[in-house]
Amino acid sequence: MSISDLMWVEKYRPRRLDDVVNQKDIVEGIKNFVKKRDMPNLLFAGPAGVGKTTVALCIARELLGEHWRDNTLELNASDERGINMVREKVKMFTRYTSIADIPFKIVILDEADEMTPDAQTALRRIIEDSATTTRFILICNYISQIIEPIQSRCVIFRFKSISKEDVINHLAKICTNENVKYSIDALEIIYDYSNGDLRHAINILQAAASFGVVNSTTVKSALGVSHKAKVSEIAELALSGKFNEARLKMLELLRVYGLSESDLMRFLSEAVMSKNSNSDIVRVLAEYDYRLAVGAHPEIQLTALLAELARIGSSSKDKGK
Repeated sequence: MSISDLMWVEKYRPRRLDDVVNQKDIVEGIKNFVKKRDMPNLLFAGPAGVGKTTVALCIARELLGEHWRDNTLELNASDERGINMVREKVKMFTRYTSIADIPFKIVILDEADEMTPDAQTALRRIIEDSATTTRFILICNYISQIIEPIQSRCVIFRFKSISKEDVINHLAKICTNENVKYSIDALEIIYDYSNGDLRHAINILQAAASFGVVNSTTVKSALGVSHKAKVSEIAELALSGKFNEARLKMLELLRVYGLSESDLMRFLSEAVMSKNSNSDIVRVLAEYDYRLAVGAHPEIQLTALLAELARIGSSSKDKGK
């Protein structure tokens, strides 16, 4: 059994640019490069799950044809962030000219914003030295983390979140293909939770479909919506100044129930903002969301966030006296 038989996110990943969901303007611009069998180095920026890696792989398939696998190097830069990865893998790949009838080889570097500055500087030199044999497609969530010398050597495409209509239509198509009954209400719940991240939405859909039908009940079971209520309770405890109680419940959700740090942060932000949206809280949420995004220790940062919320909550009480 192949992986595509198990994972819908791979089974329904587009293989051609024409099949990419949304991102029409970007796809049209890239098609012009493919028609000419030439393209500059590319930098794809945008949120997760909106098609950046998929588009990069489609480019490789359409430009390199049957030779694409042998002449495409795909790396996740977050796994190996340092300069050794650039020197050992990227430089070795670009060093030799392919004997196949292709315009150039392609290097796809996913999560390039996780690379260290030294690694990015080394990469910039390789991009220059291999200009006649290789093209680079760099993929990132935060373009501000890519050094300027690399940005200036790439054509930048900014991907946007996929619209609600496109996500729901795509999920409905998958359900039809898999002979799974579904309700539109359930698909809307999936969209609201995934927030335009199509990859996440498809994973939720497959989890819900494992119950035999995709409706609001099975989707909520797949999402663990009860976790959302528990996070709301944590927010209430923190804002009322009960830091230790909030921290213990947070650690229980993370360690016992396996709630991801990103989901906890999302639920916590929603809960806090629904109860209190003063400027101090907005600033604190933004600061700790950024810290998590750049790789700070999740448990430490989330604990510190609860401490800040407890401080703000206590301060508000004092002012109200």
